[in-house]
Amino acid sequence: MTTWLITGCSTGLGRAFAQAVLDRGQNVVVTARDVASVQDLADAHPDTGLAVALDVTDDAQVAAAVQAAEERFSGVDVLVNNAGYGYRAALEEGVDSDVRRLFETHVFGTVRTTKAVLPAMRARRSGTIVNLSSIGARVAPEGSGYYAAVKSAVESLTLALRKEVAPLGITAMVVEPGGFRTDFAGRSLTQSAEPIADYADTAGKRRKENDTVHGTQPGDPAKAAAALIEAVESDAPPYMLLLGNDASDSFRTALHTLLDEVDAWETLSRSTDFDD
Repeated sequence: MTTWLITGCSTGLGRAFAQAVLDRGQNVVVTARDVASVQDLADAHPDTGLAVALDVTDDAQVAAAVQAAEERFSGVDVLVNNAGYGYRAALEEGVDSDVRRLFETHVFGTVRTTKAVLPAMRARRSGTIVNLSSIGARVAPEGSGYYAAVKSAVESLTLALRKEVAPLGITAMVVEPGGFRTDFAGRSLTQSAEPIADYADTAGKRRKENDTVHGTQPGDPAKAAAALIEAVESDAPPYMLLLGNDASDSFRTALHTLLDEVDAWETLSRSTDFDD
């Protein structure tokens, strides 16, 4: 039986992922900073669910969560790095301590949990690591530069990891969701405390007090969970799984826009080598 360790399961996509995997009869280490918020999932599946307190910025808690998985289920087959939150601010508005905390959670938290499960995966020559990104990494909307930056870092790390561990029988993949009807744009969204008036028409439009998207996002978390399981269980999991029509459309638009710019500047780009 496959054992999953999923971070950030209290709400949103993380909870949907955990619920879907448990409903399929597989083992899940369900984690959250407040373990009480996920205890119901484990209680409903006493043979296959294990609730564990996990703050991905805490080395000791990461080690304890992996150890709990090994003691209860003999190890982690699939790690899903989902824990995280949003942060909106114009670049100039960003508070240094808030930005460092964002990187500590999304980037170093992902690295921390990944490094914790890799030794056992290498020993078994099997395993899957799934890192949650966002279509924001591709389109970088105004006001989301810092969030796009952490997700872009996660994607680059995952691509390198994928190449490093593929010969060892391990898969690494990125998931880029679009907008899903979760509390991401509500409780889970933070922002700079002091807006700057000059950015009112750009980053300012996406501040929580001006955001009209929350509660109307097109994505269904249950369908996202089913898609993730299908990708993980496929014979050839992708490097990147886009989730949602908005993600697919935005990705293609961003890709074509970038290619058009590469084409427009190609002559100059190719002019910088030594002349033979």
